Amino acid sequence: MNPDIKKERENATFDVEKLTNVLDGSPQKTKRRREIESLVLNDPDFKEEDPNFLSRSERYDQAVRKSAQMILKLREYGIADPDEIYCEHFVRLCCGKPEPLDLHLGMFLPTLLNQATPEQMDKFFMPAWNLEIIGTYAQTEMGHGTHLRGLETTATYDPSTQEFVLNCPTISSIKWWPGGLGKTSNHAIVLAQLYTQGNCHGLHAFIVPIRDMNTHKPLPGIVVGDIGPKFGFNEVDNGFLKLENVRIPRENMLMKYAKVEPDGTYVKPPSSKLTYGTMVFIRSMIVGESARALAKSCTIAIRYSAVRHQSEMRPGEPEPQILDYQTQQYKLFPLLAMSYAFAFVGQYMKQTYHRITGDINQGDFSELPELHALSAGLKAFTTWATNSAIEVCRMSCGGHGYSRSSALPDLYVEFTPTCTYEGENTVMMLQTARYLVKSYRQVKNGQQLSGIVSYLNEAQHQRVQPQPVASRPTVVDINDLSSLVEVYKLRAAILVELAAKSIQQELQRRKSEEDAWNNSAIDLVRASDAHCHYVVVKLFTDKLGEIGDTAVHSVLSALALLYALQGITQNSGDFLQRRNLITGISVRIKELLSQLRPNAVALVDAFDFHDKKLNSVLGRYDGNVYEHMFEWARRSPLNSTEVHESFHKYLKPLRSKL
Repeated sequence: MNPDIKKERENATFDVEKLTNVLDGSPQKTKRRREIESLVLNDPDFKEEDPNFLSRSERYDQAVRKSAQMILKLREYGIADPDEIYCEHFVRLCCGKPEPLDLHLGMFLPTLLNQATPEQMDKFFMPAWNLEIIGTYAQTEMGHGTHLRGLETTATYDPSTQEFVLNCPTISSIKWWPGGLGKTSNHAIVLAQLYTQGNCHGLHAFIVPIRDMNTHKPLPGIVVGDIGPKFGFNEVDNGFLKLENVRIPRENMLMKYAKVEPDGTYVKPPSSKLTYGTMVFIRSMIVGESARALAKSCTIAIRYSAVRHQSEMRPGEPEPQILDYQTQQYKLFPLLAMSYAFAFVGQYMKQTYHRITGDINQGDFSELPELHALSAGLKAFTTWATNSAIEVCRMSCGGHGYSRSSALPDLYVEFTPTCTYEGENTVMMLQTARYLVKSYRQVKNGQQLSGIVSYLNEAQHQRVQPQPVASRPTVVDINDLSSLVEVYKLRAAILVELAAKSIQQELQRRKSEEDAWNNSAIDLVRASDAHCHYVVVKLFTDKLGEIGDTAVHSVLSALALLYALQGITQNSGDFLQRRNLITGISVRIKELLSQLRPNAVALVDAFDFHDKKLNSVLGRYDGNVYEHMFEWARRSPLNSTEVHESFHKYLKPLRSKL
């Protein structure tokens, strides 16, 4: 054990195991997670070559092998709980990275569970569970992604044969990006515009065979392949799909909610948003993924900062740990606080999703709009923040952060797509804003709101008046989280009202509703951001009420306070009406950095990432960075020979020509 990191752990003021239990949900869940990790990490079938030293084809091949092993091990280990399969515990443990079966497990199977009839479940689910059917989810097209109503692929019902005829009628309608589509899948859930009896009924989901289940060759009318190298995701065969008069049976339309009768009669679903159930599920999960990606990045950067010594703080004295520099603490500790905030928001989103989907299964759709708005906004809020934060963590590791041995470059390129897939973030914020403006208008019309937007009911938030210069602002205690929650609530309410008023002013200028919306879009995104920020601060504060251990409560309270205060400094313009609030925050943040410094390593230890799972030389638990960095570098294929052939082919002959 590196002596620096050993000393860091000795200085901790709380029991790391108790905090790990809080993050997992209970001691029993921690125990179960570790059991699964032990099974996988000690299984020789999951040993692999370092993907950093493989070609893309080799990386894909290795990923498919591990994916196949993963499916076998699910059966062997008896793992069937969806939370254990999907929520990081198993899939990422087995494969380490995004892999070709991600969409089969993460979207194809959940879509069947959520949108298939009992008869369709009998027909498709078990073959999919047993990997006779290997599925993907084909929604995005070359010309349209987030704007789902703009998708061009069509499914036209033919009552004479009781079949749907699917077509990609334009170049821009070719399905583009689905993971596992390029080479792996033999079926796809295709999102297409439904036409029956001469009318278009919007997007619906269809199960489409795309490859022969024995030969794996594309079926007639199917043009399918891999879209080529990307910014990351080198193991995943993201693909394209062109459908040319492909006929499928009527029973292949997912009909749990919407239906097409044999004669072509269309039966509406109880809610139009049910078509997007899979996306809401994935968006809810992405919030948790944001927390995990940020937690990994903070673990690597903080552990490395504890063992890296650099420069002189005082002349003649030994070089200090870079974690002792206030600037390093200011870079990393607010991100550590954010990772805990997002972890608790992820827990809330998972619980909320399960609760509301349970209500939906009982026929209660009343909370679906709020779930849709909340998952969209928090997906955007957390992924934007995490994406920026990972890069801060990488740069805080100096030059070594640029090496892929640190794992930070891969964390960045693998996380970055979350800002786009399952809804581009700006559009997600605008979807949340639409719900907020609608809610604001309901309050103005005398309705009482419930749920997460109920703060818009409060009378003092209904009017935004500039403060008179001579007035004395209400004192806000910057050490009281409940007081800060109120400040965030007020900020959100003010920005929602300003956005709604901006739209109203545009309408009064005789602008159309669409133009008014576009001309107010910056205000709307700010309102959504403020709403999501309030939700995160509130949920972090609420979580503290569940913590019984005094020491754990104390350190989490410091993190929550740091997160809330840092948010105010970063958005100080929104809080300037409370001038007294801004004064003193900078000093208090510095005090919190100093207060958290002894617990920094312990706080990332509580995330409990096994070294094999973290896969980072810089973030090793034992802190022995340099020895393993040298060992890693020597494994590079360029070092397999003392002299590379290019010397004899190009450099040596060059001498005779000069």
